[in-house]
Formats: sequence, structure tokens, C-alpha cells
Amino acid sequence: MRDGYDEHPMNPLPPVVWLLALPIIATELFFAMGQSGLIGGAQAAGWRLDALQKFAFSPQVMRAMFETGQYPPEQMMRILTYPFVNASVTQAIFVLVFLLALGKMVGEIFSGLAVAIVFFGATILGALVYAALPFTQIGLYGGYPGDYGLIGAFTWILWTRLGQENANQLRAFSLIGALMGIQLIFAMIFGARPDWIADIVGFVAGFVLSFFVAPGGMQRTLQRLRRR
Repeated sequence: MRDGYDEHPMNPLPPVVWLLALPIIATELFFAMGQSGLIGGAQAAGWRLDALQKFAFSPQVMRAMFETGQYPPEQMMRILTYPFVNASVTQAIFVLVFLLALGKMVGEIFSGLAVAIVFFGATILGALVYAALPFTQIGLYGGYPGDYGLIGAFTWILWTRLGQENANQLRAFSLIGALMGIQLIFAMIFGARPDWIADIVGFVAGFVLSFFVAPGGMQRTLQRLRRR
């Protein structure tokens, strides 16, 4: 038998990526069945709005918790649940595309635990910084901060490889530069929402966390610094 004959023709997605994607897929299927009248009756029309009210992250509530020193669990959990609820099917599709594509590429290098740390680390830090800014009033929902964390991890992978090849490491940031350019165009056409702040923080968090969670990441970086 030839070597590799039994190998799958396509590399499967890492299990952790499926674990992150399935809640979004299940939620959207649930909403779709409700809107089509298969379940829930007339009340199903408001399920998406109810989910956003229950699971989206509120910067105002978080600031109030900081001020009072009281942290009710039902409010604190929003910092972990908001990436799994979306305002529309379109947003959910884009979130899933980024999650599946970037999760696969990062998951081929990082362990499953490392991918989860990057995603949730970016999600949490993005929300906390977003809430720390006094002018943010709009709730945070959707998995973009976590997705941008994976973009940060993928950028770290490219940055590391380019460094090993003694190439221009700034090329690693071309993807985030292109995405920010697209966001700027959309903001000019449709108006800007402040949630892009959480996305940028998510990217930075993913890039920085990669130094600690990537295989040999911090050790490799220290070795490079010593050589300099």
C-alpha cells in the first residue's frame, strides 16, 4: 500500500474549531426554524432579539459593575457568551467564515488548547477594553474580536516564518492592514460603530498571546533576542 493512500484528501478542521463554531451554527438554525414557523409559533420572531438582550455584552453594565464592585454571574457570563450571538444571518456567516478559515490555519500549528486561549483571550480583552472607554454605549455581540484574535495568531505565525527567512516581517501584517482598510471603507459608506475597537484589541491580544501559547513560542523569541 502506498504511503499516504489512506490519508483524507482534505485536512479536517481541528476539533476545537468545531467546538467554537457549533454554538453559532446551532443558534442560527434555531432562529431559522423559528422564523420559518417550524417551532415556537408567533413568539419565535423575537428570539434573536431576546438572545441579544440576554447574552450580548453591555459596556455600560460592565462599567457599573466596576464602580459598585458587584459582579453578578448572569452579567459576567456575557463576556464569554457574546461571540456566539449575532444580529443577523449575514454577520453569523462572516463570523463563521473567518473562524473556520483562520481556525484551521492556526490550528495546524497551535494545539487545540492554544487556539481556545487565543480566541477567548481576544474575546475577553476586546470586551474589557471596549467597556473601559467611556464613550462606548452600543452593546457588543458577534465573534469578530475572537476571530481577530485568530488573525493575530496567524500574523504571528507569518511574522515568525519571515523572521526565520530573514525576510521583511512587516509583510505579515498585510492581512490585518487589508481588513482595516475594508472596515474604513464600510465606515465611510454606512457609518462607523465603535465595536471596531474590540476587533483591534482582539488582534493585538491574539498576536501577543501567541508568544506564550505557540509551540516553543516564547523560547524561540528569547533565543532570537539573545542572538541580537
